[in-house]
Amino acid sequence: MFTVAALYHFTRFDDPAAMRDPLQSKCDALRIYGSLLIAREGINGTIAGPRDGIDAILNYLRELPGCNELEHKESISSLPPFPRMKVKLKKEIVTMGQPNVDPKARTGHYVEAKDWNELIKAPDVAVIDTRNDYEVGIGTFEGSIDPETKSFRDFPKWWEANKDRFRNKRIAMFCTGGIRCEKSTNYLLSQGIEDVYHLKGGILKYLEDVPESHSTWYGDCFVFDARVSVGHGLREGPHQLCYACRRPILPADRYRSEYEHGVACHKCELETTQNDKDRFRERQKQILLSRQRGEQHMVGFDGS
Repeated sequence: MFTVAALYHFTRFDDPAAMRDPLQSKCDALRIYGSLLIAREGINGTIAGPRDGIDAILNYLRELPGCNELEHKESISSLPPFPRMKVKLKKEIVTMGQPNVDPKARTGHYVEAKDWNELIKAPDVAVIDTRNDYEVGIGTFEGSIDPETKSFRDFPKWWEANKDRFRNKRIAMFCTGGIRCEKSTNYLLSQGIEDVYHLKGGILKYLEDVPESHSTWYGDCFVFDARVSVGHGLREGPHQLCYACRRPILPADRYRSEYEHGVACHKCELETTQNDKDRFRERQKQILLSRQRGEQHMVGFDGS
């Protein structure tokens, strides 16, 4: 079993580039896999590894400047969730493209998972899912609004076009682990919306803490690793990944006529050219060859 830790923390890093190599080396030494993004505004990522390795790297991260209060959420995976470890430098640890957004200055009101149901059932509350369309497509909260965004960068434009729908409403927002809501609530506050709330710890915390019998969540939650989705109790969900478009699909979708492993699924078959598909087939061939040489790839790439 692999311990999976999802984490983020907004703080000020004066020289993120100087942090990258030591952090990469530490992760490698502890047999940690996954992805960590570092930028001047902080750190974000999901990592997996043995229990002792995860404990050690979390202690290391909390010793970074301003990170002593870094929080994380844990789950378990029966298979390796990541093929390798990457520490990447970014302009933003979650990309919104709004230079004046600063979660360190101010965010919306945090709502604990146990109090979320009561809030979102109030008649004067509009509940907005800040995730991308393919994430919303496999699960969301009852009565929530789907902005149908392709990326988080699209959220400000969507809000500007739809803000009049929410006059005299309190706004409650949620996302996978909480990081997108740190920025989206700060953005709404900057637009003059004062009654803004967000789910502390995101969907993952809700699914961990709230019993299924009392839940207002339907479906599964997309996660950015080889598990693809999790459900109540953070149990691994049924979804697999189309390795052409990176969207979640169900096992039955592999038997549809449009499906070719690593090349296309029913969601993307018409979105790519024949040249694209030929490239994907060649990529899949090289992955299979590297597997035969004993090289590691994410679970799923080597299937057929």
